[in-house]
This record gives sequence, structure tokens and C-alpha cells, in this order.
Amino acid sequence: MIRLPGLIDIHVHLREPGEEYKEDFSTGTSAALKGGITTVLAMPNTHPPLLDRESLRAAAELAKKKAYCDYGIYLGGGEHNAAKAADVAEEAAGLKLYLNATYGPLLLEHVSSWMAHFEHWPANRPIVAHAEDKTLAAFLMLSYLYHKPVHVCHVARKHEILLIREAKSKGLPVTCEVTPHHLFLTEADGKRLPPGRERVSPSLGTAEDVEALWDNLDVIDCIASDHAPHTLEEKDSRQPPPGFPGVENTLPLLLEAVQEGRLTREDIVEKMYENPRKLFSIPAQDETWVEVDETHNYEITGSDQFTKAKWTPFEGKKVRGIVRRVVIRSQTVYQDGKITVQPGFGKNIREA
Repeated sequence: MIRLPGLIDIHVHLREPGEEYKEDFSTGTSAALKGGITTVLAMPNTHPPLLDRESLRAAAELAKKKAYCDYGIYLGGGEHNAAKAADVAEEAAGLKLYLNATYGPLLLEHVSSWMAHFEHWPANRPIVAHAEDKTLAAFLMLSYLYHKPVHVCHVARKHEILLIREAKSKGLPVTCEVTPHHLFLTEADGKRLPPGRERVSPSLGTAEDVEALWDNLDVIDCIASDHAPHTLEEKDSRQPPPGFPGVENTLPLLLEAVQEGRLTREDIVEKMYENPRKLFSIPAQDETWVEVDETHNYEITGSDQFTKAKWTPFEGKKVRGIVRRVVIRSQTVYQDGKITVQPGFGKNIREA
């Protein structure tokens, strides 16, 4: 057995409110515990989206009743809510800006709206963005102009990680994350999946993109799942939505990479505990840890997942390292495949 601190996934979609048939705070946080994650930060592109104090608190009330692990909830940046969002910044995990088309109702099409959020949002809470290619360059420019720290979600391309490296070298307050599917899958792997199930946003990269992410691991501050569950019926339809489930597979995939010598346990702790805590001002979870049997060999199987999605792009992948026990605040919350606490055990990080 090895012991890790309670890990933090800063990018999950728990689909509540509005699409609980895909996932909810109960199933999503139980999946997190199975993956050794003790804190999740949930995205705001729900139905309705989380754009103000009322909608944020409504989502927080749902989580308070259902969550098994600790959680934070992002506010969404809309075209006209910059002032209202800033008023409730202290209750949010951060501000999420959708600058490229993806799943959900929050695409920001006007640069004037980006600027309004930079003007109003306080510097002690991160501005987080889905920003690819040219919008990434524009996002970094606003960070420079407004002297505000920014965080880039799910970097997936060689030119993007190199741009972020250059921005950091020039002193810009930029951080970034990468997902396991962008580290371990290429577009060629996606073609081997059933049609529709390969769709994710950003899309899977080339082998050169993947290699660039590994080569620039020192630039990457966090590893996050971008857990984005959809039903198999939706993924197999004529218009499949983008997104992979992933919160319970992140740690096993990374532990396998440790066995292969591609990264270290210290890298995992840095990018899934130390940096997330620092960047998102997450309070310490006292007496919280994860116990892992790093010698246990098994295959990742969608049908065994706790998520409602019940599928995974890593179907059949052999890994070594399984979470046996999770302890939060001295209480065992997960043991050998079973949740051992009641819904609502998890706490909001902004109320801690």
C-alpha cells in the first residue's frame, strides 16, 4: 500500500441541475471517491447555467444534500453578467469562460464580454477558460493587459503548450491543466472507438501533440479529468455530444505511467494536490488521505464505473494501481468498492 493526500480534480461536469440523467452530485462524487479524488470543482454549463448568486446557491444546495466528497462550484461567464458574477465571487470556485464552441449554453462570442469579466472579476479568484488556438492567444493577451491571473483548461496541442511556456517565461500569471485523455490517447486511438464515442472537446491530438505535452510536463500545473459524462445512447446517436467520463480513471492511468517511468508519484501529488490547492485557494482537508495498492493489475471497464455514463474511452486498458480506501476528516468514506458515508458528507470548499 502507498498513501497519497486526498487528490483534487479541478475540472468535472456533474450535470446537475438540468441533466441528472447523465450524472448528478451523488453519482459524480461517488465516482470521484472511487478514483481517489476527495475534492471536485464542478463546471457551470448546466441547464440553466450558473450565472448569478441565485443559480449558484441553488446548485450548492443540491450538492449539500447529495455530495459524498468535498466540492466547489464555478460561476459561468455570460455575455451580460460580469458585475453580478463578481458580486458572488467569494462563493465560487472560480469564473469559467467558454471562448470556443463546446457542449453547453455558455459560449462567449464577443470580446467586449471577455473584457468586462476581466475588469470586474477579483484577482484572488482564478479566471478559467476553455480557450483553443487563436482564442488562447487572445486570452493570454487580456491577462497581460489586465494583470489578472488566468488558468487554461485541457491544453491539447503542441503549439498551445509552447505558447503557454513562452507566456510563463515572459512573466505572465498563467497556469494550465492537461487531461488524461489528451496525455494517453491520440486521434488514431479515437478512430478505433465506435463512431461518436471519440468526440471530445478539445478533440484528441496527433502523436506529436501528445509527445509535446509529455515533453512539457514541467509547464503543466494541474492534471484534471474534464469528466464530461453522456449516455451511450447519446454518444452513439447521429449527433453525439463531445465529452468523456474520466474522474475515476485519472489516478489509475497516472499510476500506470509511474510504473512505466513517465512521471513520478511526486508529480501526481504536485499536479493533483499541491498546485490545485494553491491556485484555487482550497483549504486543507485535515486527516484526509487515499490508500492505493500499486501492485494490483486490472483492466478498466466501463460497466464497473460508478458514473452513470457506464462507458470509457479506456475500455480494456490494463493498469496497475487501485484505490482501496479513502479517508476524509478521519472518516473512511470509501472502502474496497463501497461508499461508506451518507449523501451530504461532502463540504463546500467556500464554506469550510
